[in-house]
Amino acid sequence: MKRLIDWHLETWKSRNQRKPILLKGARQVGKTYAVRQLGKQFKNFIEINFELVPEAKTIFEKNLDPKRVIWELSLLTKTEIIPGETLLFFDEIQAAPKAITALRYFYEEMPSLHVLAAGSLIDFAVEKVGMPVGRVNMLYVYPLSFLEFLAAINKTQFIEVILKEEHLSEIIHNQLLDLLGQYLAIGGMPEAVRAWIETNDPRASFEAQKGLLETYKLDFPKYAKRHQLPYLDILFNQIPHLIGNQFKYSAVHGDYKKRELAPCLDLLCRANVVHQVMHSAGNGLPLGAEVKLEWFKTLLLDVGLSQALLGLDLAAWFLNPDKEFVNRGLIAEAFVGQELLAYSSPGSRGNLYFWKRDRPSAQAEVDYLCENQHQIIPIEVKSGLGSSLRSMHSFLSERKELKRGIRFWSKGFEITNSIESKPLYAVATLANEDQREAIKSLFDERI
Repeated sequence: MKRLIDWHLETWKSRNQRKPILLKGARQVGKTYAVRQLGKQFKNFIEINFELVPEAKTIFEKNLDPKRVIWELSLLTKTEIIPGETLLFFDEIQAAPKAITALRYFYEEMPSLHVLAAGSLIDFAVEKVGMPVGRVNMLYVYPLSFLEFLAAINKTQFIEVILKEEHLSEIIHNQLLDLLGQYLAIGGMPEAVRAWIETNDPRASFEAQKGLLETYKLDFPKYAKRHQLPYLDILFNQIPHLIGNQFKYSAVHGDYKKRELAPCLDLLCRANVVHQVMHSAGNGLPLGAEVKLEWFKTLLLDVGLSQALLGLDLAAWFLNPDKEFVNRGLIAEAFVGQELLAYSSPGSRGNLYFWKRDRPSAQAEVDYLCENQHQIIPIEVKSGLGSSLRSMHSFLSERKELKRGIRFWSKGFEITNSIESKPLYAVATLANEDQREAIKSLFDERI
């Protein structure tokens, strides 16, 4: 599977000046696979997984002199480590917190050595040892985006079509909606996508989804206290039912208090399993400057996993994807949020925002606010043919300096006054500049 992260890693590899990279993201989103693919371009590739090889942690328990560390790692792996010819990869680095600290010394004293590290629970380890600020770069990895899914199933010709933002014939548009229906059922988790590619049987993907959900639950004891485990399980199962709604602890089934659930929700977010969509006043940039912390929504990391937890009849997507899709408004909203994260700058944690006005007789809500070309863009998601945009017009009318709003819907590209309508499969047209070349690499072999 060709991924957006591949382009960023190859760009990093070719730089004369580079820092060690920390790959962050939920478990099983493809971090390790991407590094192994990059490793094929080196004379030597050394992978140390601190969960599988715990004895490797002792190498970092002494001093952190990189020359000594490299020497001992060479002995452990029986492979010579040569700057410029070797890719050194520390996987599940959160299991060896001092190895995170050691990254700064690789940068300062051995800058020609290519060093990558990855982990699904890095934020918890950083609490203990701190982050080597200014000595390490971050890259965030998410589930496959819709365009990455198209590349994985060998439909790259559609990627270029989408990016042109031109009127499409009904037959091409419907083909893309059908493919989007497949993606919404399967989701973007690499294991589920691979099962679909290899078997062409959605049931194989659904089994993969079930296994992934269990994997996330098995991780809970790694970052939570014993008394928190039931709350984590409840939140994890409930969040898909709350998509599109402002999160209220009272809406979680059971007689639970905010003081019990709030710390556990924070744990799920730090494990990158759940994303928060924060309320922003939307009066200026950055959007995070006017956040109302008590107002937020939540999304599970992947729409396919969300539907698996909801227990929906996912085979219906394949029998009649357009009809079923129209009836899945909340999944469409979650999909757009997932896409916005996937196409955000990978060098920092992606943030999602929404806007809401909560006044009697004047309530309004815009699904998402994003920054694009230094402008605030309000976004509404309409899973069917709905055209009511009262909230968006209200938002724009109060901010005369804003030029446009965007509606994602099941029809094609249209522009009417200040509203730009785009098909739901075209969220990538809002990709951050950092991602545009990466997207091109999905279909252009020259990049």
